[in-house]
Amino acid sequence: MKKTILYILFAIFILLQLIPVELPTTSMDNPDDLLLNNTDIPNEVVDILKNSCYDCHSNETHYPWYSKIFPTSILVARDTREGRLELNFSDWENLSRVNKIGVLEDIVTAITLEEMPMRIYTLIHQDAGLSSEDKELVINWAEEFSDNLYD
Repeated sequence: MKKTILYILFAIFILLQLIPVELPTTSMDNPDDLLLNNTDIPNEVVDILKNSCYDCHSNETHYPWYSKIFPTSILVARDTREGRLELNFSDWENLSRVNKIGVLEDIVTAITLEEMPMRIYTLIHQDAGLSSEDKELVINWAEEFSDNLYD
């Protein structure tokens, strides 16, 4: 009886893989990207943004193997869509100065409150977690960058 239940569950799992989940498209050609148009961002901050933010907050998402496996595919697609809606670094130059300042303030708040990067993301991508030094670097950069936008 137990084997039959396991076979049925396995068959259901296999059948669920046939459900198409459309992941948001990716592109490495992003002429309005933050990092492409602001070459004075410190390399350490660039590395942190690329490693901890860009998968959900840019068009340059690198989808891992599990993003193609149901049900995690649904979660990855949802989180990427929501992340890009909230902030898409690939569209940075299309934002108004006021919106850029608001986004930079939101970055500071999200990091300070430890809302970003998301815990579920850092559980799987342990190298994406932010150390105290990383947080300080990004917060200082965001505040300074925001101040420069007022000029």
